Amino acid sequence: MDHAHLEDRCPTCWMWDPLAATRTPDDPPLDVLTTGQLFFDLIFTGLPRLPFPGEELYSDGMGSCPGGIANLATAAARLGLRTGLVAGFGDDAYADWMWDVLSHDENIDLSASRRFGGFHSAITVSMAFSGDRGMVTHAHDLPEPMDDALVQAPASRAAAVDLRAVGAWCRALHDRGTLCFADVGFDETGRWDPADLAPLQYCHAFTPNAVEAMGYTRTERPTDAVRKLADMVPLAVVTDGVGGSFAIDNTTGEEAYCPSVAVDAIDPTGAGDVFAASIVLGTLAEWPLETRLRFASLSSSLAVRQFGGSLAAPGWGDIADWWRDVSGRAQAGDLRAAYIARDYGFLGDLIPRHAVHGVRRAEGTFAVASHLD
Repeated sequence: MDHAHLEDRCPTCWMWDPLAATRTPDDPPLDVLTTGQLFFDLIFTGLPRLPFPGEELYSDGMGSCPGGIANLATAAARLGLRTGLVAGFGDDAYADWMWDVLSHDENIDLSASRRFGGFHSAITVSMAFSGDRGMVTHAHDLPEPMDDALVQAPASRAAAVDLRAVGAWCRALHDRGTLCFADVGFDETGRWDPADLAPLQYCHAFTPNAVEAMGYTRTERPTDAVRKLADMVPLAVVTDGVGGSFAIDNTTGEEAYCPSVAVDAIDPTGAGDVFAASIVLGTLAEWPLETRLRFASLSSSLAVRQFGGSLAAPGWGDIADWWRDVSGRAQAGDLRAAYIARDYGFLGDLIPRHAVHGVRRAEGTFAVASHLD
């Protein structure tokens, strides 16, 4: 990557496009299209545990942010992908604020999203404690499905889909050349019916966690699960938390394993979405499979050091700061940092050399005026 050339062309640029060198005039307007349910998240952090019945606990911190599908959309946008979101918004103050944050602060294309009159936003209260979380949600189904809006949305190179909510639009996206990256949630029925995976025939990639992958494939190890899933999609990725991630890319013949990056986690909300967005970026950029996994692992680990799901997602400035810290400690003789710097040396060619825009973090109130102004 010719950083010098980029700096000469844009010496005071505040944004970063990791796909700039490969873009062509024939590319569709969006890199990735996201769709799903939107929530207004209110997060309490620093709790020792969940409260007992009748008990009041005080938290060390709190924040407000868009949640649900906004986690994935924001993660993709902050990594420099031209991102679109197809979602239903209410007409309340929560929806006004989320629309402004996503479209103005995060530069997400909401042209295919809709505002529904007389409909209020879904609300989730998330309580982070001991590296885990508990949640309470109030939500209603949208007045109308978003299927038509999905088909009519701006064209994109990739789309992130939830297998539990796909419709005919998934095949329509596939037929027009969109690479669909699928995820699936925990099956509370315990059936793990393989029929749920039928839409994978229209998908390029599948990125479940280990519990989901082993449940659907009737296996006992993530390594066995990823091999079975690789028979269903060109790119199979299984994440196993602190156990790392496993992947097989049939389009390149690569197989890879990546250990997790150890961090002090504050809030795990949205970490999987950051991982998935990173895999989309790496695939569109045609990075080697191991590079994709390491980048995704790092990005998701940086996210859990913040609280607030969508607004915890790292920007390129966060990634660059991490790399400069690690490489600096490695040069100073820190042996552990030297091993990490060896494994993540590819970042030296990826991170921007100029200043990049800071990203908004979850705050104790959902202020209308962005601190980025």
